[in-house]
Amino acid sequence: MAKTDFRKDYPKLFKNVNGEQFEMNAEEYEATIAQWEANEVERLAKEAEAKEKAAAKQTILDRIGLTADELQTILG
Repeated sequence: MAKTDFRKDYPKLFKNVNGEQFEMNAEEYEATIAQWEANEVERLAKEAEAKEKAAAKQTILDRIGLTADELQTILG
């Protein structure tokens, strides 16, 4: 999955203060975008790690000639 271009997708951000909406100033905007980017990097890293683990498990299952269901049955 490609990284999101938050600045392009969200050129302006708004905040809610006591029920009123205000456009974020440059500092708030940059801090929010930076947090979103950090969150996305973390999420993408976790997804990549999960895919690597799944591929490694599948490689082992292929080597021993079992399906995941068969292994689960054996392990009970």
